[in-house]
Amino acid sequence: MKILVINSGSSSIKYKLYKSAGGIGEFVVLAQGGAERIGISGASVECKKPGSEMEHQYLDLPDHKKAINAIFNMLTDPAKGVLKSLSDLAGVGHRVVHGGEDFTKSVLIDGSVVEAIRKNSVLAPLHNPPNLMGIQAIYELFPDMPQVAVFDTAIHQTMPPKAYLYGLPKDQYTAHKIRRYGFHGTSHGYVAKMAAKELKKPFEKLKIITCHLGNGGSITAFDGGRSVDTSMGLTPLAGILMGTRSGDLDPYIPLHIMETQHLSGEQVSAMMNKQGGLQGLCGQRDMRDVLAGRAKGNEGCIEAFDMFVYSIQKYIGAYAAAMNGVNVIVFTAGIGENNPIVREKVLENFGYIGLKLDKKANDAGKTVITSAISKVKAMVIHTDEEMVIAADTLALIKAKKKNEQ
Repeated sequence: MKILVINSGSSSIKYKLYKSAGGIGEFVVLAQGGAERIGISGASVECKKPGSEMEHQYLDLPDHKKAINAIFNMLTDPAKGVLKSLSDLAGVGHRVVHGGEDFTKSVLIDGSVVEAIRKNSVLAPLHNPPNLMGIQAIYELFPDMPQVAVFDTAIHQTMPPKAYLYGLPKDQYTAHKIRRYGFHGTSHGYVAKMAAKELKKPFEKLKIITCHLGNGGSITAFDGGRSVDTSMGLTPLAGILMGTRSGDLDPYIPLHIMETQHLSGEQVSAMMNKQGGLQGLCGQRDMRDVLAGRAKGNEGCIEAFDMFVYSIQKYIGAYAAAMNGVNVIVFTAGIGENNPIVREKVLENFGYIGLKLDKKANDAGKTVITSAISKVKAMVIHTDEEMVIAADTLALIKAKKKNEQ
């Protein structure tokens, strides 16, 4: 069975086409690519098949419907496509950023799901509306195609009230749903389970802290197979220092800036989300550039790197205390998987809990980067959010067909 995974943004669509390889959660990638500059001049679609160069087509893409249709035309091209027809496709899985409190797991999309995603757009105004555009485009073009929504927030719905509530008047939660939701859930859940599998121990018996470190980053604590706390909050702005996001702030700072500098809420939001983080501190948002500046003695880069590492250490320490211990610390995503210096610096403060880094294993990017005698394991696990979406989509489609028989 073949599954298409879509991540729909405001002016772009990314996709991966998978074929089930038989085993549970086993897939091969048949093609991947996307559509860029939707609604903007110079729009294009692209497709890359394993072992071949990326193919580009430049054409007019005024909306998501046209972009989705162009992607399908490329995938079913008689000469170069990887699908004989759209009947080869079992279904489409969508990444949806915010499910609020409505969804604790992935679901088949119907009218009620669409309405819930739309309702939760108030919590993710930059993400949910474009996610809905992708869903609507598929529906308009192929109304009988099964579609599945996989939510970034769903896995964190197991957090207890002490972790997700804020110290505000209770009606801010009961009436307005202001609470900690967390994000990157698909990635956190996947790497936590893969770590347990690699160690050949039951996921439900481990205390795991996962560090998803990319341009955006978050830390999650898993206890007994459940997310019990996570660093991002109502929005992805909270938590550790990120590429352009400030991370945790004194909550009065935005109000103070607005009052004293006479800036609008929109301007302060842009400052915190797009002009802060590593970018705001040293002018570099990419950790590779920060490290290059640090190696040259650039004070801004040194300071930004130290703050980044420190913010991660604080969350790891807090979650180890909250869970009364930790068995495994996992690093994933672009920085977490590819940057041994960051991993080494983050872990150097955890000797007190019995963690002993294996420097050679860490520098080589091995899966387990702690020594054999380390009481706490540290691991590097490659995340694969699209594959998780494909697996959930396939499982739900199979379950639906079984129920219809």
